[in-house]
Amino acid sequence: MKDPVERLAALIRIPTVSHRDAGLVDTDAFDRLLETMREQWPLLHALEVTRVGTHGLLVHWPGRSAERPVVLMAHLDVVPVVAEDWSRDPFGGEVVDGENGPEIWGRGTLDDKGCVAAICEAVESLLADGRTPAQDVWLSFGCDEEVSGTAARAAVETLRDRGVEPWFVLDEGGAIAHEAFPGVVAPVGVVGVAEKGTTSLSLTVTGGGGHASTPVRNGPTARLARAITRLDAASMPARLSAPTIELFRRLAPHSSIALRPLLANAERLSPAVARALTLAGAEPAAMVRTTFAVTTLEGSPALNVIAASARAGVNIRVMVGDTVGSVLEHVRKVVRDEAVSVDVVEAGEPSPVSPYSSPDGADEAFDLITSTIEAVFPDAVPAPYVMMAATDSRFFTAICDRVYRFAPFRMTKAQRAAIHAADERLGTGAYLDGVQWYRRLIERLP
Repeated sequence: MKDPVERLAALIRIPTVSHRDAGLVDTDAFDRLLETMREQWPLLHALEVTRVGTHGLLVHWPGRSAERPVVLMAHLDVVPVVAEDWSRDPFGGEVVDGENGPEIWGRGTLDDKGCVAAICEAVESLLADGRTPAQDVWLSFGCDEEVSGTAARAAVETLRDRGVEPWFVLDEGGAIAHEAFPGVVAPVGVVGVAEKGTTSLSLTVTGGGGHASTPVRNGPTARLARAITRLDAASMPARLSAPTIELFRRLAPHSSIALRPLLANAERLSPAVARALTLAGAEPAAMVRTTFAVTTLEGSPALNVIAASARAGVNIRVMVGDTVGSVLEHVRKVVRDEAVSVDVVEAGEPSPVSPYSSPDGADEAFDLITSTIEAVFPDAVPAPYVMMAATDSRFFTAICDRVYRFAPFRMTKAQRAAIHAADERLGTGAYLDGVQWYRRLIERLP
């Protein structure tokens, strides 16, 4: 019988890479993944399993009550890899010695097969022990999260058709984050209570083109470059959202003496704190403002040809409190060039803010999640935050007011930086703690 780490490794070795072009998807890989999951967790698959989308799964585990059902989410697909950038085989699932003990390497260990396998391990072990949860538990495993696909939306519609109104939904997101904030030594168990909106724009300039031997001033590439540099130099205003203020209030007792008064009084000193965070690095800055990332560039097809059209793709993460409309207004004002066409490729508003506990009041579901963090990770400070990335859980806000985002794994700053990049890896001890966390959460459902 394989151990839990080897079962995760078996999933990592199957390259379930998602693509926006469905014709590029290796459906055989997804078929192998689902078959492997059936083999590894047979008790779970003896429950009611519904296929959603092409390869998504929705599993129903009946509890003693259906009054407050819970949805645990993760996704089966991963982003592509640039193999030569990796130190090891990105789909090898190798276990190697790391700085803090053994680590399992491979695409998907953190995003998001680690959560898939940990949820399955927890449920399988509880079923093997003859346990029944206090409330209905649903498992929703999407297959196209990385391309904003349709599987999660199909799962929502299936639940809606069955009259299921979740008490809370839990997806990937925050983690037990080490080295997360300057001046704070303790790891932080950040639970996403909202996520930024994901919006993409296309900036396009057209012109006459021609031979590179006879260039004209302010051609398409030059005007596009000017628009990009203007946008890069003009950020939207920084501010602290209510969840961020509560995060800082909880971190204050664990921060350096110099930082403590600032965090403890973050609400009163909001403008100063927001400005300080914009100077503290990419992660802190992204917490307090809408971000713009120029991700794609297109121009001339040849070195000796002047581009007749130049285009840049801009990925935007819209801060809670901003809107897609206010972002578009900002971009057009900053670019200030009518020759630059600004077109919306994808529009996504920030998600609603789910209830969380603060001095103004408590929330039972949020407290269940954070108290389970305290039970399994006693050195961590649990706190709400606004998630910078997008998850499938945003679709579940249509049927649930309490949508949370937390992956129960210890992650260093270097590990977090490897998500969607090279050398993604997860400590084996951290993975097993995550399995224990999911089990404890299910056991503690009221």
